[in-house]
Amino acid sequence: MQTAEDIKILNEKIEYASVFIDRLRNELSKVVVGQLHMIDSLLVGLLCNGHVLLEGVPGLAKTLTIKSLAQAVHAKFSRIQFTPDLLPADVVGTMIYNQSRNEFMVRKGPIFANFILADEINRAPAKVQSALLEAMQEKQVTIGDSTYFLDEPFLVLATQNPLEQEGTYPLPEAQVDRFMLKVIIGYPGKKEEQLIIRQQVQNETIPQINAVASINEIMQGRELVKQVYMDEKIEQYILDIVFATRYPDQYNLGKLKALINYGASPRGSINLALAAKAYAFMQKRGFVIPDDVKAVCKDVMRHRIGLTYEAEAENVTAEKIIDDILKTVLVP
Repeated sequence: MQTAEDIKILNEKIEYASVFIDRLRNELSKVVVGQLHMIDSLLVGLLCNGHVLLEGVPGLAKTLTIKSLAQAVHAKFSRIQFTPDLLPADVVGTMIYNQSRNEFMVRKGPIFANFILADEINRAPAKVQSALLEAMQEKQVTIGDSTYFLDEPFLVLATQNPLEQEGTYPLPEAQVDRFMLKVIIGYPGKKEEQLIIRQQVQNETIPQINAVASINEIMQGRELVKQVYMDEKIEQYILDIVFATRYPDQYNLGKLKALINYGASPRGSINLALAAKAYAFMQKRGFVIPDDVKAVCKDVMRHRIGLTYEAEAENVTAEKIIDDILKTVLVP
């Protein structure tokens, strides 16, 4: 149990250690107009060592934001454009024969980087998706007889286009569950889009992204995120939200029973707690409040709730179900 004095000391530590978050936000704002929620979600993933799936129509700066984040952190970046003819070896690497040495050698694939942009992940067949997702889960890759550990931080930031279904291989639920966050990217506002037009049309030089944060700062930030205080009442609040997706009738949400095919897994509870701590850290706080849980709830939970055919027929979305749960579950 942490005392008020412990939390005060932790607040001071976080105030000092979280400065790199402000630097990253400012640096990304040079090239990315608006989309603050997307930037914050990527930073939550970075602080929690969790992978992020971005979904949105083309042209919303998903790729640009991920690439800019990698440049701002001074880390190794790889972009893999997923296509129907991609092979697992194109992602993880393969054995090649060296004639001069008369032996097989390992040629490592683009997975060996700190930031992996898996562009349009749903364009590749299941074998390629599973090769990537195995690396995400195990943080290691096996090529031939040898196993290679991936460098830290290792973050997969995947994008998918929700519009076109032709020629795509939707990620199975068990694989989508490996992503800590699924973030839906919306259109920018009118003023933001006006600024985007000016930047692109007036032949201004595109600002250069500088490395403003080190890997060491990120690793220290991760350690402090784990130390952020979470009261037992907040833990109970998180459990109530997750259990309401599994047993809605126990929370006076009987109307949702016919709409939910399956609820969130324990991975949902873990990630909701971690993301809430990271969000508190980004607000320069050493303790979690219910608003932190609410702020990250949709991104953590939306891909962990299975909808029934009835829900799809009535155009009920996972977001609508989460809204109903947050309105009903008692806030500590």
